[in-house]
Amino acid sequence: MFIQVNNLHKNFDTKNGKLSVLKDINMIIEEGEFICAVGASGSGKSTLLRQIAGLDKPCFGEVKVDGKTITAPGPDRGMVFQHYTLYPWLTVQENTEFGLKLQGLNKKERKEKASYYLSVVGLTNFAKSLPKELSGGMKQRVAIARSLTSEPKVLLMDEPFGALDIHTKESMHEFILDLWKRTKLTIFMITHDVEEAVFLSNRIYALGSRPGTVRKEMTISLPERTAHVKRHSQFHDYRDELMELMRLHGKEALTMVA
Repeated sequence: MFIQVNNLHKNFDTKNGKLSVLKDINMIIEEGEFICAVGASGSGKSTLLRQIAGLDKPCFGEVKVDGKTITAPGPDRGMVFQHYTLYPWLTVQENTEFGLKLQGLNKKERKEKASYYLSVVGLTNFAKSLPKELSGGMKQRVAIARSLTSEPKVLLMDEPFGALDIHTKESMHEFILDLWKRTKLTIFMITHDVEEAVFLSNRIYALGSRPGTVRKEMTISLPERTAHVKRHSQFHDYRDELMELMRLHGKEALTMVA
């Protein structure tokens, strides 16, 4: 196994006492898989991703990547956020090189590596452009290229397409699937979009809310992933099962709050 989440619990202190955000999370992600965790607001998706990224520590339990317990961020885990976090005064090339510069690579090495990953994401011709000259999907490609420059073992994605319009989102879905197939990366993505999760992933972890717990693990087996697969009856069955699960546990969470 490549990523292992064992008995993970996360609480936050509030003025009303401890708030349980994640409870007894157990997950296994094999090398080369594309896994989505899907859940509504309050399911702790972003908190879970932060634990795997090493940006936060669990109250109990552990996260292991490639057999090593995670205690801090590292170059083995690339991170892509919903908002592109590009520096507006830097060109596409300079944005892509930024992390490499912090790592101490010389100018020639930075340029070669950044240029390679810009070619991987199809943005070679925009290397000298500023972020304001790019579409939303192109900005997200730059963010992905920047994450890839550290050659991570796993790409962590925090609702990366949530800010895009529907047509751009569909285009980015095709792009990320193609990238995954070509690079054989391990990808772990969180989303609240059930159709997005079904379309992209090998397996899905469905999270309940308040606290976030794994309600169901679902293996997705579909024909070739193109837009046409969304008309397939099996696609509808997966989607409907997950939507019903989220609806039921949403009601449970509201009842607990009341």
